[in-house]
Amino acid sequence: MGKIISIANQKGGVGKTTTAFNLGACLAAAGKKVLLVDADPQANATSGLGLNPEEAEISIYECLVDGESPEKALRDSGVEGLKVIGSRIDLVGAEVELMQRKDRERIMQRLLRPLKDSYDFILIDCSPSLGLITVNALTASDSVIIPVQAEYFALEGISQLLNTIRIIKSRLCPSLEIEGFLLTMYDARLRLANQIFEELRGHFGDMVFNTVIPRNIKLSESPSHGLPVILYDPESRGAIAYCQLSRELITKNRQKKS
Repeated sequence: MGKIISIANQKGGVGKTTTAFNLGACLAAAGKKVLLVDADPQANATSGLGLNPEEAEISIYECLVDGESPEKALRDSGVEGLKVIGSRIDLVGAEVELMQRKDRERIMQRLLRPLKDSYDFILIDCSPSLGLITVNALTASDSVIIPVQAEYFALEGISQLLNTIRIIKSRLCPSLEIEGFLLTMYDARLRLANQIFEELRGHFGDMVFNTVIPRNIKLSESPSHGLPVILYDPESRGAIAYCQLSRELITKNRQKKS
């Protein structure tokens, strides 16, 4: 059975989407079957893989609101082993439409549960908010990766996210765990970046990934070409870091099962 992992942080611009589609591509390159669910109305994970959000008849919006089968929403990413359920701007209105539904926090859980046997990893790219769609994603997940930007206000807002995770764990999904904190946009030349890494380690210990994601121009360029960085420039520091992260994630989960 596969594992569902949300990539979440209500702070914008911390590398959630970059992590979602690049980690997904690297896991697929490592031979894993991966599904990427774009749960952000901005649909950047969808377009970052070269898919036009408007071309799909069925997106995550139709699955959540209209009850369409997620199998009908599956799209090829261009990366062997990586499928995508895309998003569209319509998703902005989904929270209002779902608000009156009974058991509204568990809709995504019911959608994704039947797919778990078909994939090794299902990654959910969450929007930069703690609204109903993100609560749905976390409730559907086994664990959550929290990207943290290597900048001054990095830890600001994390307590709010951790509180939300605690509430979801106590009321909706007792098995939800923190997969790890991932330091992104890291520049080893800056003393501040190293301080933030040490601060994260001091607060959260082994829950911090050993892999850090560097500031890298190729990571910034690759979405505009509709490619994950592993295909855009496999020798770049960004590609090497995300492949290292995928290996760390695979090893971590293999050890948990043994």
